[in-house]
Amino acid sequence: MHGLHLTADLHDCRCASQWLVDAKALGAVCRKAATAAGLQPVGELFQSFPATVNGPGGVTATVLLAESHLCVHTWPELRAATLDVYVCNVGADHSPAAHALMDCLVSLFEPQRSERHALQRGALAAEHDTATAPIAR
Repeated sequence: MHGLHLTADLHDCRCASQWLVDAKALGAVCRKAATAAGLQPVGELFQSFPATVNGPGGVTATVLLAESHLCVHTWPELRAATLDVYVCNVGADHSPAAHALMDCLVSLFEPQRSERHALQRGALAAEHDTATAPIAR
């Protein structure tokens, strides 16, 4: 379960409004960007949300990858989006592809401000302490 989880919170996005409100168009770009980064899309779900008193509804674009997933959520009334890219690195290191995908999507939204984070998840077999007891729930 060793992997890399990248997140980005994008604010004041200067992109075309289409990327914030059109689930089908955003989904197609996500699928294409994942493939261009060297990842393998295996499923997808693109959802539009209804307009509110504050403006048009946002969208969620989720692409299931053979390596894990990509998820984008938008808030057009705030000109904001969140990005989530997770890749499993068991068997091969997909970290460069995850970074390339994240960079492509950040560029698409053209944020004036962003917060990006990277989290290494899980442990390699050599790092795993087999004497550690599971956490009780």
